[in-house]
Amino acid sequence: MMIESFLDNDLYKFSMQSAVIKLFPHAKVRYRFFNRGKTEFPDGFAEELRKHIYDLSKLKLTSNEKRFVRETCYYLDPTYIDFLSGYRFDPSEVGIIQTGGNLEVSIEGYWYRTILWEVPLMAIISELFFKMTKAKPHPLEKVVDVTRKKAVLYNNIAVKFADFGTRRRFSLQNHDHVVKALVNYGKKSFIGTSNVFFAMKYNITPIGTHAHEWFMFHSAKFGYKMANQLALENWVKVYKGDLGIALSDTFTTDVFFKAFDKKYAKLFDGVRHDSGNAIEFVEKTYEHYQNLRIDPKSKSIVFSDSLNPAIVEEIADKCRNKFNISFGIGTNFTNDVGVKPLNIVVKMTEAKPERQNWTPTVKLSDAQGKHTGATGAISLCKSVLNIDQ
Repeated sequence: MMIESFLDNDLYKFSMQSAVIKLFPHAKVRYRFFNRGKTEFPDGFAEELRKHIYDLSKLKLTSNEKRFVRETCYYLDPTYIDFLSGYRFDPSEVGIIQTGGNLEVSIEGYWYRTILWEVPLMAIISELFFKMTKAKPHPLEKVVDVTRKKAVLYNNIAVKFADFGTRRRFSLQNHDHVVKALVNYGKKSFIGTSNVFFAMKYNITPIGTHAHEWFMFHSAKFGYKMANQLALENWVKVYKGDLGIALSDTFTTDVFFKAFDKKYAKLFDGVRHDSGNAIEFVEKTYEHYQNLRIDPKSKSIVFSDSLNPAIVEEIADKCRNKFNISFGIGTNFTNDVGVKPLNIVVKMTEAKPERQNWTPTVKLSDAQGKHTGATGAISLCKSVLNIDQ
């Protein structure tokens, strides 16, 4: 199996799932797989993918895993953790169609259930592709050495970093070796992983808060103008100050900061950068906190967009004495093995809040050309929010 543990998923999926159960238990959603890199999938891929998706239905939370979540993720209610004990993946929620080399994957169902599919599904697609195309990665010794050199570099430049690489990893085995190497060689700076399974295995901190879909759903329920504010408000309602890093770029950072007023800027520990020019984001965020008369040094920025050692060094140099900073590094850790990683994402495309119709959802990235959603919905969102890009 390419997913061997129920906890082989990112923390933010569990934290969002808990919040959805509390606030939106009747909501339904649709997700779609986006093949941004236009990868051609080999014949028979869909059939093999269905087998692995069926295998996920056999996974369940073990007693040891439940104990780890209860003891480590103190911000999750015991009732939610009990819910996880009874949760099973339902393969009928996932649709797969392959036409030649084109792969279409969709997910539909109650949000509180389908929210857990994204990360393991992408991890399986990535690993299965490399397995079926007989990709030849670097030898294990080289993979470990490359990871060691990165960890030592980050130690030397004194930046905190975490593994965020589950979704587009080369393989489960490679991910395991990478995390083990980071634990061994990143002692000064390695602060944890987004992957709850590896956090448990190596006794490190699971890291994460929420993703774009949290804000995207709020736009479907409350409208684009209120989405950021109410998404932040509901997050505070559930976690009361825990998990306090806010994702800033669902409808562009400029729009986000209009909602991120003094109340939220004080309540949240900081923000996460996930698209667009990182240096511009630093300057914009610094100015925003200063305008609110909040000391930027008391706040954090988590960087998580397409990071590698050179980019990390550049950002770190620009942020010295401005913010507390850390880096969530994904594919550059878990798929730096001598092959071309897949450029794939899974995004919410529609939402059906209770007693409402299906409504298209969009994500407006800070990076040009990376908007996600139906053309008409993107145009409407940009018009409502007065976005000119």
